[in-house]
Amino acid sequence: MTAYNYAMFDTALGRCGIAWGDRGVVAVQLPQPSEAQTRARIAQRQGAIDEAAPPAPVQDAIDGIVALLAGQPIDLTHIALDLDGVSEFQRGVYAIARTIPPGHTLSYGDIAKRLGGVELAREVGQALGRNPVPVIVPCHRVLAAGGKPGGFSANGGVATKLKLLSIEGAAVNYTPSLFD
Repeated sequence: MTAYNYAMFDTALGRCGIAWGDRGVVAVQLPQPSEAQTRARIAQRQGAIDEAAPPAPVQDAIDGIVALLAGQPIDLTHIALDLDGVSEFQRGVYAIARTIPPGHTLSYGDIAKRLGGVELAREVGQALGRNPVPVIVPCHRVLAAGGKPGGFSANGGVATKLKLLSIEGAAVNYTPSLFD
């Protein structure tokens, strides 16, 4: 049985968490309004796992996330992920999302086409909404049709997504309307 652990770390967005097992990173938790809430969210999603010093590959992931969120165009595709808890469809979505470089975007429809048909765009969005490893799987780089940001399930919602894209220098041609 695999033992899972987690660690907390500071980024330009705030205090994040990361969980891992023997085969790789299983979760990244973006900041909640407080560190206690971030820890509670990790426990809610991962169960009662211990906090521990990260092994070298996980520290490398942390360092990459910190650098990326500080505006450096870091490639995180080398980070090993343990995605056993997700479906094959989700893995396909995440694999495509991981190919999007910092500062660039794809649409839900673009990913859907690569997976077999634009009619899968809604399912792509749902898969990205359940992404257990945001930033490593850069779901924030996937936009809705017409360059609109679409949804974002992290604390702060679309505002956080737009902040991440801004940090990376992505050109998002979007001005929120009164109703957004």
